[in-house]
Amino acid sequence: MTQNILRQSAEQQFALEIEELKKQDKHSRPTNWLLSPQAVVQYLMGAKLDNGFEVSPKYIGNRRLMEIAVATLTTDRALLLYGLPGTAKSWVSEHLAAAITGDSSLVIQGTAGISEESVRYGWNYAMLLSAGPVAEAIVETPVMRAMKGGKIVRIEELTRIGSDVQDSLITILSEKMLPVPELNQQVQAVRGFNVIATANNRDKGVNDLSSALKRRFNTVILPVPASVEEEVEIVEQRVASFSKAIDLPVQKSISEEIRRIVTMFRELRNGVSTDGKTKLKSPTGTLSTAEAISVMNSGLALAYHFGDGSVKADDIASGVIGAIVKDPVQDKIVMQEYMETVLKQRDGWKDIYRACRDII
Repeated sequence: MTQNILRQSAEQQFALEIEELKKQDKHSRPTNWLLSPQAVVQYLMGAKLDNGFEVSPKYIGNRRLMEIAVATLTTDRALLLYGLPGTAKSWVSEHLAAAITGDSSLVIQGTAGISEESVRYGWNYAMLLSAGPVAEAIVETPVMRAMKGGKIVRIEELTRIGSDVQDSLITILSEKMLPVPELNQQVQAVRGFNVIATANNRDKGVNDLSSALKRRFNTVILPVPASVEEEVEIVEQRVASFSKAIDLPVQKSISEEIRRIVTMFRELRNGVSTDGKTKLKSPTGTLSTAEAISVMNSGLALAYHFGDGSVKADDIASGVIGAIVKDPVQDKIVMQEYMETVLKQRDGWKDIYRACRDII
């Protein structure tokens, strides 16, 4: 049955790595942690263990950021992963929870319509009507389950949640307990409990965090990849993982196409060509690493199912246009200018220029 799952959780997909790290881990572990903080960072950044076992990198970037994130979770402060869309906030959050507690499934997805009951606890109303407010009638949320089990709970897109619901976290984070006034009781958090929240800075001003809530978090800002090489490596790794999950063969020649996608996205994101000679307008979208991964996955599928299996410019052009042209008027002009001033003039890029021109 596991073979038919489209996307396994991190603890399932990398169970062997976590188990091997656990065997080799010689450092002390905080209460209810599967691995020591040092081993968690090894899991995230990749490592070669003393017995020769290779741990694959999950995050490609600044190691110190991961050390700060892991160290935060050993304290009484919660962790807020902050940055642009597509900077691997959710990915890092999931892998942190998987390596620390072996369970990344305790998740609350932040939306504008989420209620306080989704964060604290709810009620089985049929039982509530028949038996009154009894403990058995409580519907536990991921937060309550994490508190009882000494685990990590993940809150995605914290700033999408309304301010009044956000503030229901304050007591949980500061007092490490969840009051249940209907029963005149409270749930005390078991050691090992903590919260990892994510927020993207494109949502600034939607539901800003109160100063009281901010004080309960240690914020780690995840930046966009520092170089083309770093971003290409991230895309290659994630595309390989996706292809393996759906049994899609990957051609060795995809590295060059990935580099072209990443280069285009970085130039438009930064508003200047790689050589620094041409200033460019930036589109309305973010053109994140996550979007580059999506474009490449789409290109692979097109090449495999409707081509000869080798990814060509025609296979990635539609994905590139779809990622860049979000506004049909403004972004289309940006793309057309970029095609004429950069793509058309660049040696060896005439095929991608023609493919994009035919679509746009």
